[in-house]
Formats: sequence, structure tokens, C-alpha cells
Amino acid sequence: MPGNEFINESLSTPVLSRYDVVVVGGGASGLVAAVAAARSGARTAVIERSGCLGGTGTAGMVAQWIGFFNGPVRVVGGIGFELTERVRALGGSTGFRRYTLAEASSSPVTITNFPFNPEVLKIAADEITREAGVDVYLHSQVVRPLLGERRVEGVVIENASGRSALRAAMVVDASGDAAVAAASGVPFAGAEPELRHHRQPCTLVFRMSNVDVKTFRALPRETKRALAVEGVQQGRLFWESLSFCSTPGEKDAICLMSRIPGIDALDAGDLTRAEQTGRQQVKSVVDFLRERVPGFEASVLAGIAERVGVRETRRIVGRHTLTESDIVGGVRFADAVALGAGPMDLHEAGGTGIALWMPPAPFEIPLACLLPQEVGGLVVTGRAISATREANGGARHMGTAMCLGHAAGVYAALAAAAPAGREPAAEDVRRVLVEQNALVSSDAAVQLSEREAPIEALPA
Repeated sequence: MPGNEFINESLSTPVLSRYDVVVVGGGASGLVAAVAAARSGARTAVIERSGCLGGTGTAGMVAQWIGFFNGPVRVVGGIGFELTERVRALGGSTGFRRYTLAEASSSPVTITNFPFNPEVLKIAADEITREAGVDVYLHSQVVRPLLGERRVEGVVIENASGRSALRAAMVVDASGDAAVAAASGVPFAGAEPELRHHRQPCTLVFRMSNVDVKTFRALPRETKRALAVEGVQQGRLFWESLSFCSTPGEKDAICLMSRIPGIDALDAGDLTRAEQTGRQQVKSVVDFLRERVPGFEASVLAGIAERVGVRETRRIVGRHTLTESDIVGGVRFADAVALGAGPMDLHEAGGTGIALWMPPAPFEIPLACLLPQEVGGLVVTGRAISATREANGGARHMGTAMCLGHAAGVYAALAAAAPAGREPAAEDVRRVLVEQNALVSSDAAVQLSEREAPIEALPA
């Protein structure tokens, strides 16, 4: 928290460049947004604090994309689906698989996922942005927006070269924390004092090598459940999970087994504590795996993610707030620009459990969830869109984030090219998305699944 002493600063910041679209954050949503904007004709830049694009899937080492399928129906098309094909072509994945989420918990759900090698995704992300003509600024932190009259007009960044400004006709906030939106005066939820240390827990992912994956997969679910409960009761595991995925070759386990509660990821001190606590948890989990879990006897800790995974911080209050009722009821929206698949995924804030279930059908997300009510020049994507906590639990998966990013990028490009003060019509955004092979309605997804040969998901 800030202290009581202040200094006054007088800064003269050089304008480094001018763009049609600047995307803040290069995670799953921001990566796709930048490519979409560039392919739609906008001069585009993406700003990313890490040394790679891909976000949670690379720096966070969450080596699987979910949210691509609701049952047999594929809901992600366009650039998101193209990325799966690129990663496969580079040898970074063997394709979609049937996978049981939280198999050792009391409420497992079997879904279709796309496991991949995060290192290969880094390469694919570099290639797709380069081919689209996106200017990429890695190791760069956005420190504030440039504000005009109720409008965002660019951002100030800092990196090894110092402090500079990028002017933009449109800014896409793909920061995950609605950082640009909040600093621009956009109303938001999720930062209420009573929630500060009661958000969904963070997870620090780690990789084990020399794992006998087949032996572990062959264990009955009841055995896995008993091992997880044993580990939690002994204080050696931190939630009811022995969940992992493997890269091609299946000699490793990329593990989502830590659980760090009581973290306000909008507080630097808490984030530091999360990283350090996470590494101590990894140490404990690794010892338990080696001692008690078949298949891990000879395993070796091979890597820990660069940064902790955050599930929940700010969400803007937009022109429409997506609700659980919208998702479960299959509400249709005339301005739908993205589809979600689920699962609904809410990790218990202070305990070891998880609420996990699949919506009955693909659900539509309207453009209005991405747009602030009053501030112009800005579109928000990823887990910071306007949604309730419950709805956010089903809409924050990386597959859905890619769909949202595609929509945000197209909207930003069209808005940048429009006459001053005029917003693109939703039907124009939808038209361009369809031209770029995106799926923008539940009907379109169902019709595609009926028309296409089904994608065969390999067994886990």
C-alpha cells in the first residue's frame, strides 16, 4: 500500500509512434486481438510485460486450451482455431483430447481440451504476429492511459529504452485486470474491500520430467481421489487435484496442483507472496508425488512457471453484464460476437474444493460486454469483460478469451477507420468476424458441427 510521503514529478514523455490500434496485454485474448486488428487493416501494436506472447499458456505454463468445445460442438473458429493448427504443424501438440478436469475432486467433468508444449506456442505466437504485421513490444509495461475528452487516446509505456508514449485511435485492454479501463475512469466490479482476500485462489504451475504417464493414467479414479484426499489431509497437497497434462511424447507432467488463497492480485505485495508461497507448495507437492503417486517415482522437477496464474480481479461494468442465467438459459443476443463453451469453474476461495459443471449448450457473449458505457476509444477483452463472478467462471477460459479477442480486434480496427465519434455497428463486426471464419452465434456452431466431420478427440 502507498505510504504517506509523496514526491512531485514533472515528465516530458516522447511519443514513440502512432497506431490505429494498440493492444495492452499479449495473452491468449490480446494475441488474437492484435492479429485480428492487423488483418482487418489496422496498423497495430501489442504491449506485453513478459518476454513472450501467449500469457497464461506460455509464461503461466497452463499447457492446455479449454473452452473450444461444448460436448461435440466446436465453438471456437477463426484465429483461435488457426492457432491450434499452427501449434500442431510445429509439433507442439497431437491435437484435441478427452480430458477429465479435476479428476481427483468430488465433481470431475470430462471435456475436450487441447494440450500443447508452451515453448512451441511461443514460436507460433511470434510467427502469426510477424506475418500479420503487428509491432510487438515485449518486456514493456503500460503505466497509464493517455486520456482526452472522455476518450482513451493511447498509452504510456516503460521498458529498457525508458519511458515513451504510443498514440492510438483505439486501445484494446487485454491486461486481464482491466488496468487501462480502471485508470480511464471506467466503472468496475471485483475490487470491493470485502472481496480483496476472498477471490478465487491463484495457481503456480510446474513441470515434472521423466514421468511414467501411462502408469498414472491407468490408475482408477477412486485411487487418484484417495491419494488427493490423503495429501490434503497431511497438508502436503493444497487442493483436491492431481491434474496435469503432457506435451507430445508424454514423458512429462505439467501440473496444476498448487492453490494459493487469500491473494489480492491487484496488490504487488500479495503477488510477491503468491509467487513465493507457490514455490514452497511446489516443493511439497513434488515430494508427495515422488513418494506416493505411481508414475512419479523417478520424476524430476523441470520447471516452474514464470508467473502465478490469476483467476479473478477486476471486471468492467459494461453496456451489458453477462450472467449465469444468460449462460444456462442460452440467451441469444443480436450483437453476439463470441461463443463460450464452459465449463463453469469456480474454485473455493478458502478451501480445497471446486464447483465444476458444463453449461447445457454453447452460450453467446454480446459485444456490449466488451464496451464501456461512457469512455470511448477503448474495448475490453479477456476475463475483465462485463460479467458476474459466476458468469466469469465460465467465460474466462483461454478458448473463450481467444473468441473475445478476435471480436475486440475487429471492433477496434473498424472503429479506428470510422469517422470521428462513430462506433461500428454490431452487424458490421459480426460480418467481418464471419469473413475471418469466426463463429458468432450458437446456431452457426451447431450447424458447423452437423456439416463438418467431427474432430476426433484422442483419449487422455
